[in-house]
Amino acid sequence: MSSVAGQMFVLQALIIVLLVAAAVAALALMARNDRFQAARARSLAAAETFAHAPGLPAVLRGPNPASVLQPLAEAARKAGNVDFIVVMNRDGIRYSSPRPERIGKKFIGTIGPALAGHVTIESLQGPVGEEMQAVVPVMDGGRVVGMVASGLKISKISGSADRLLPFLIGAGAVALALATAGTALVSRRLRRQTHGLGPAEMTRMYEHHDAVLHAVREGMVIVGDEDRVVLANDEARRLLALPADVEGRRVDGLGLDSTTTGLLLSRRDASDEMLPVGDRLLAVNTRSTDRHGGPPGSVATLRDSTELRALAGKAAAAQGRLQLLYEASVAVGTTLDITRTAEELTEVAARWFADYVTVDLAEPVLRGDEPPPGTYAEAPELRRVALSGTFSHPQYRVGEVYRYAAETPMATVFISERPVLVPDLPAASQWRAGDPERTRIVIEHGLKSLITVPLKARGVLMGVANFWRMRESPPLEEDDLTLAEELAARAAVCIDNARRFTREHSMAVTLQRSLLPRALPEQTALDVAYRYLPARTGVGGDWFDVIPLPGARVALVVGDVVGHGLHAAATMGRLRTAVQNFSALDLPPDELLARLDDLVGHIDQDTAVDTATGSDSNLEAGPTKDELAITGATCLYVIYDPTTGTCTMARAGHPPPAVVRPDGTVEFTELPAGPPLGVGGLPFEAVELRLPAGSNVVLYTDGLVEDRERDLDTGLEILGTALACPSRPPEETCDVVISELQPDRQRDDITLLVARTRLMDPERIAEWDLPSDPSAVAGARAEVTRQLTGWGLDEQAFTTELILSELITNAIRHAPGPIKVRLLYDRTLICEVTDTSSTSPHLRYAADEDEGGRGLFLIAQLAERWGTRYFARGKVIWAEQAVT
Repeated sequence: MSSVAGQMFVLQALIIVLLVAAAVAALALMARNDRFQAARARSLAAAETFAHAPGLPAVLRGPNPASVLQPLAEAARKAGNVDFIVVMNRDGIRYSSPRPERIGKKFIGTIGPALAGHVTIESLQGPVGEEMQAVVPVMDGGRVVGMVASGLKISKISGSADRLLPFLIGAGAVALALATAGTALVSRRLRRQTHGLGPAEMTRMYEHHDAVLHAVREGMVIVGDEDRVVLANDEARRLLALPADVEGRRVDGLGLDSTTTGLLLSRRDASDEMLPVGDRLLAVNTRSTDRHGGPPGSVATLRDSTELRALAGKAAAAQGRLQLLYEASVAVGTTLDITRTAEELTEVAARWFADYVTVDLAEPVLRGDEPPPGTYAEAPELRRVALSGTFSHPQYRVGEVYRYAAETPMATVFISERPVLVPDLPAASQWRAGDPERTRIVIEHGLKSLITVPLKARGVLMGVANFWRMRESPPLEEDDLTLAEELAARAAVCIDNARRFTREHSMAVTLQRSLLPRALPEQTALDVAYRYLPARTGVGGDWFDVIPLPGARVALVVGDVVGHGLHAAATMGRLRTAVQNFSALDLPPDELLARLDDLVGHIDQDTAVDTATGSDSNLEAGPTKDELAITGATCLYVIYDPTTGTCTMARAGHPPPAVVRPDGTVEFTELPAGPPLGVGGLPFEAVELRLPAGSNVVLYTDGLVEDRERDLDTGLEILGTALACPSRPPEETCDVVISELQPDRQRDDITLLVARTRLMDPERIAEWDLPSDPSAVAGARAEVTRQLTGWGLDEQAFTTELILSELITNAIRHAPGPIKVRLLYDRTLICEVTDTSSTSPHLRYAADEDEGGRGLFLIAQLAERWGTRYFARGKVIWAEQAVT
């Protein structure tokens, strides 16, 4: 193919192939167009013929058009040689189809124009190829009453162009054969007439060869069989310092060193063998010339790799810097902790860039704030937060605060916000002004050069990063300044992200803690201890409460709002306030959860309206719509009565409470789970337990027993084991449970509430059953007076008599059945009157002519608190007095 005849043959073959390809493409295009037109005409003809068939509108209006049209359409389809004929109503529901199972289903295709009285023809890509489809309206008196669709696959149409294709390919093959034969004849005749190129061609070839040989930047030396130089180009003469008359001389007489001479005469193959010649480093390749019947000898090529080595060094340095930036982008900023982010910067830089790296930050940054403008105008006071190095360092330790003098590089950088390079620390005297003794130690320790760069991101200057090198390492240079700036810039963004997170997290935690109980209320029914641990990232909606109730009872509450962030914390505050308000109504646990469920449902409805209308779109930093989508919460509500030792509890999707008996038995109460708050529609069920004194009731949230590395069952098992020691006081129990169950990386809030039960001394409980008779009031007053005297409460006797007289009299007047009176001597004196009526008394002002209405008003003036609570068969009216 390198001959002229071969080249002509290739050109002829290429022309023939191009012509045949163009003809085939034209035939294919023509055949495709013929198929489309034929398929279009056949589909349209079949659809129009069937659509215009007499009686078709009447059939479409008939009771069961599918049974009539299916056989007719199939017969027409076979007669018209199309793939399908589908009759449909105006809604596109099929009355006929080649596949009967599709009758009654919606037709797939464009039917809009047909509904307007127009014919639609479209090309579709079906599962077995492209097909043409026509949709024709069925008209009845100018109105479209249905449609007929007909279709045909394009591949079923054969065109006349298909019959021409074999002839065309055959003609191309014949032409190619003739070209081959002609080329062979021409080539044989040329070979007989000439045995090579002529003198002019030979001269021209030699001139080109000589020009190329001496122009390339690669030396070439050809050595003959007598170890004499046959040819040496200009580059070889320069690299080996050869004389001008080197051709024809022996290699061993050129004055080359023994290594170079031995390699040129060795006749062995060498590939990129490095050969030092003077101040150069040459890459040498040698090959023998007699491999394929050539003359004996060898040829050697030489390349000067000195410059390549320098470029390779620069490329390696650049690659190292890119590798350092990549390592920094991966390793720095893995957490949203300011100190850890600074440590990551020092670790990466000390491993790849400097011998010793420190990071100093302004104090407000560590709290999540921005340094006030102008505060550090002269001598900035910074705290060292991170340092790393491969040696013991004489610098300030982590945690130390130091005020840098204005002359030091650190102060200069922090004030000017520009990096500073000190290539020779011992020669620079200005940076010693702040602490001459320590800087002397630094120099004696071997620190040689320094780069200090500002840590600034989003316009906030937060501190400085210092990169040090020892005298044994190459000194820091201008080229290193750009790399240090890039490292600091990337780290500064991560530190600023951590700073912003710290600020937002602190605000959220402050809000959350302000909504939680700051101290437990005074009560004597339970010995309570609690632990609340917020999540390390974000804040959740966990809450708890201890609420004293009338009758010396106490309510324990633990809840968890779904989600994290300020929205969850705010919702938690609303729910906690609602629980306290509902508890003031003295509702049983199941009824209280029902009302709380309604409240959460209203919160979700309000949130959904705000999200849909975008009412928070004008807020600069409001929660997102995803955060406001659904509130949802779980809750566990427990009421303990120390007079009877009963514990009534109900839960809404919350983990069950744990009960620890005095003998060490731990059980998780089989309490109906109930739906989470906000789901609605399902009732809540309460369970009543009787607990001996010294039992522990443990309430908690799911963050204690469940995380990504531990499922709920495992967490409950660990919790049960940790609680199986009833002799521990609640405070110690909390510490043991937290130490056993707190995960290493806490992602959710943890709330734990441990309450040890107590029973009220029976000597401080007095009860009387009274008949519904006014005469019983006097006897009750006498009994009460004797009881108070026995308790040493003579001063409360008169007031208590008045209160009980009014309460008993109202019960006798308004309630049928027996009456029960109970006195409880706790932190206060509690008077309770129980009757069978569910009517609630109301406090009001009595008119002058009214005979009643003054009793409750008198009780409200004499007692500190009073109220009513209901049960299944009546109510209890109670009043509390302070005990002096």
